[in-house]
Amino acid sequence: MITFDRVTITYPGAAEPVLRDVSLVIPEGELVLVVGRTGSGKTTFLRAINGVVPHFTGGRMAGRIVVGGRDTATHPPRDLADLVGVVPQDPMSSFVTDMVEDELAYGMECLGLAPDVMRRRVEETLDLLGLADLRQRPLMSLSGGQRQRVAIGAVLTAHPRVLVLDEPTSALDPGSAEEVLAAVHRLVHDLGVTVVMAEHRLERVVQYADRVIIVPGHGQPLLYGSPPELMRTAPIAPPVVELGRLAGWHPLPLTVRDARRAAGPLRDLLVGHTPHLRAVPAASDALATMHRLVVRYGPVPALRGVDLSLPPGQVVALMGRNGAGKSTLLNALVGIGPVAQGAVTVGGRDPRALPGSELLGFVGLVPQEPGDLLECTTVADECRAADRDARCAPGTTRALVALMAPEIEDGQHPRDLSEGQRLLLVLCVVLSARPPVLLLDEPTRGLDYPTKARLARILADLAEAGHAILLATHDVELVAEVADRVVILADGEVVADGPTTDVVTSSPMFAPQVAKILSPQTWLTVDQVAAALGPVDGPASAGLGGEQAG
Repeated sequence: MITFDRVTITYPGAAEPVLRDVSLVIPEGELVLVVGRTGSGKTTFLRAINGVVPHFTGGRMAGRIVVGGRDTATHPPRDLADLVGVVPQDPMSSFVTDMVEDELAYGMECLGLAPDVMRRRVEETLDLLGLADLRQRPLMSLSGGQRQRVAIGAVLTAHPRVLVLDEPTSALDPGSAEEVLAAVHRLVHDLGVTVVMAEHRLERVVQYADRVIIVPGHGQPLLYGSPPELMRTAPIAPPVVELGRLAGWHPLPLTVRDARRAAGPLRDLLVGHTPHLRAVPAASDALATMHRLVVRYGPVPALRGVDLSLPPGQVVALMGRNGAGKSTLLNALVGIGPVAQGAVTVGGRDPRALPGSELLGFVGLVPQEPGDLLECTTVADECRAADRDARCAPGTTRALVALMAPEIEDGQHPRDLSEGQRLLLVLCVVLSARPPVLLLDEPTRGLDYPTKARLARILADLAEAGHAILLATHDVELVAEVADRVVILADGEVVADGPTTDVVTSSPMFAPQVAKILSPQTWLTVDQVAAALGPVDGPASAGLGGEQAG
C-alpha cells in the first residue's frame, strides 16, 4: 500500500537530512506505529505520505514514495485526498464548519460526490464511530475525544484507503483515548484501512500495532519490525516494557494482562519493601487558594463550589475526563474567566486585580495551546523577550531551553518547532520569572519519555525550592512519577483529593501500568521497583524470569 524507496528529505537551510535513505513497505490493512524522540522526524514521515512534504513545506526529497500506486512526486496532496486521510495533532485546526454533520460532509463536497452518496456515507460514518447522537452538535461543544472521532470521521467519509494520525490521544483522558483507539482498531480489522499513527503515549497504543517504525532522528536509519522485536531494545518504551526488561520476562509483555501473568515471582520479591516517595514539606500557609469557587459560562456551570489549597513544595496533579473543568480551574488562578461565587487568592492577592507584569511574580500558566504565548520570529528573540518581561538576567531563558530542549536552535522560528519543542520553549519562558505558583495545562502533549523525565526532574527541583505546582494532565504515567497529591474533578466538582498512591491505585481509570501489574501492592513506577530490588546481576538469578503463562 505504501512504499518508501531510498527516500531522503532535507528542509531548506538544514545542515543534515531529517530522514535519510528510508526504504520500507507498509502492507494494506495494518496499523503501523511511528515512534521517536520529540523532533526526530515522525511528523515529516507522516506528511510525506500524502505529499505535504515537500510540496507545501519546501526542501528537497530524493527517492520515491508510492501510495496506492500513485507517486507523491507527481501527485500533490489534492490528488491524494481521496486515497489518504490525515488527522492532525489538534483536530480543531482541521475543522472548517461549525456542526458535526456539516464537517463530515465537507470533504465529500470538495471531491464533488453526488448528494445521495454523501448522505449514505455520513450515516455510515456516524454509526461506525458512535457519533449519531452528536450529529447536530456544535463542534465547539464537544469533548476532546468526541472532536477526535469527528476529525477521523471527516476524512473517512471520503473512503480513504490510508489513514494518517498524528498524536491522536495526546490530549485525551484515558476513557476518551480508549474510544478513539477502539474506533481505529475497528477500521483496520473490519474495513482493511491502513493506519499509520505517530504517538508518544506508547502505553496506550503499542498493543494495537502490527508493526513499529522507530525514527532515531539526525538522519539515522529507521528501524522497522514487529512490536515485540523492536520494543526489546527500543530507546523509548512504555512502562510495561521497561518493567519486563528489568524482570527479564520472555516473551516481552506489551499488555498489562500479559505482564500480570508473569509478575508473580516479582511480587514475591517485593514483599516487605515499600516504594520510596519524595519527602513533602510539612503543611504551611498555602501559596494559592480557592474557596467555594463557582464559575459559569452562560447558564452552564463549569466549576461547582471548588475548595483547593496549594502549599509550597508540593506537586499537585489535577485529573478528570475531558470537559471536567480542569482548564477553567487553572484559568481562574490567573484571573481569567467569570467567577460567579467564591474567592481565589494567589500570594494573598486576587489575581484579577493584578496587572499582567505584576501577576508574573505570583503565578505562571503554561496553556494547552502553548503557541499562544509566542510572538517573535526566532527562538533567540523569544528568550530575550522573556528575560525582559520577567526582569531577570539576560540569558536566563536561553539557559533553561538548553537544559530542557538542547536540540532547539536560536535561529529557528517557534512555529517551525514540533509540538513538543514548542511546549518546552513556552515552559522555559514562563519559568524564567520563577513564579511561586506554577500552573501547567497538559504539559506533556507531544513529549517523548526522556523529555517527560527531564520535565519531571525540573518540576521536582522547583518543588524542592518551595514552589507550588498544579499540573492538569491526562498522563497517568507522569502523575505517578512526579505528583505528591492528586485532585480529581468530575463535572466541575472535586470528587477525590489525597496522596497520589491512595488516589490512583484505587482508580482503574487513572492507575499507571506498574500499579495495575503489581496490584494489590502499591508500586507506581519502574524506578521505584528497581530501587527496591537493588543491583541485579541477571533476572534469572534474581528469580524474576521465566516464561509467561499462555
